[in-house]
Amino acid sequence: MSVFTSLTAPELDAWLELYALGTLESFEGIAEGVQNSNFFLATTQDRYVLTIFEQLTSRELPFYLNLMAHLARHGIPCPAPLANRCGEYLGELKHKPAAIVSRLAGKSVQEPTIAQCAAIGAMLAELHIGAQSYAGDQPHQRGASWLHATAPRVLPFLNDEDDALLRDELRYQALHRPDDLPRGIIHADLFRDNVLFAGDQVSGLIDFYFAGRDDLLFDLAVTANDWCNTPDGRLEDTRCSALLAAYDARRPRTHSERKAWPLMLRAAALRFWLSRLDDFHHPRPGDLVKQRNPDDYRVILRARIVACELQVGL
Repeated sequence: MSVFTSLTAPELDAWLELYALGTLESFEGIAEGVQNSNFFLATTQDRYVLTIFEQLTSRELPFYLNLMAHLARHGIPCPAPLANRCGEYLGELKHKPAAIVSRLAGKSVQEPTIAQCAAIGAMLAELHIGAQSYAGDQPHQRGASWLHATAPRVLPFLNDEDDALLRDELRYQALHRPDDLPRGIIHADLFRDNVLFAGDQVSGLIDFYFAGRDDLLFDLAVTANDWCNTPDGRLEDTRCSALLAAYDARRPRTHSERKAWPLMLRAAALRFWLSRLDDFHHPRPGDLVKQRNPDDYRVILRARIVACELQVGL
């Protein structure tokens, strides 16, 4: 979440007339995240989150909004989109697509406990199971085609060592990533700042705007790389074991998935190193924009490569 499109109170007041949500009391921009413009809203009726979509189109967005509505109906604690007076989830604000969703209780954690890692592992499995009955379908937008389209955007900025690392890892993933793993709708961005807790219980999963169909194991690897990482880029065994055990208790991984785990951790690290490189070298202007250091995921990727090579005996 970020703020690339600014708003004034009169602009927001006028737009909220399309909704039966009471009178605006206050609003503030949210600096977390990197893709869309987000605001906390407080009205005389309740508290909400407004998102102005900066890259996704009105044609693409119903998949995400309907997915959140579907998951909320199936007991997954995610934001529920709110329909306007015309019965539509999606509107337009300042000539861009916009939507309002419910604001969930709880707060994110920066240093997750073992219990919280287990809780997010279990919730991710429940999300994967709940999404199986969702009628919508589209590919994960940050998959293989995105990797190969984005790499040329950042390669001119890299030193020789990082250039070689990126090229080698793209080649390795193209050759070795299996194509027969269980697939489904994944969140694809379940970092710590996209999960809310009340104590050790998950109270909210947010920011579904990278969701799409991909390997379920990839989603688990994205999550483990963030929740179970150490300062030197390694996975911390206790937290990772708790996360995986809780996931397996709901949706047991197959033999093929267990075998592919080290490779998928590499794939997840590559995806976020590349996206952060692209954001760093091609920044977008905005009022509140949080830029993440790509070097963090270069360290993680190198650590995952070492672990994978040890695992397969290369």
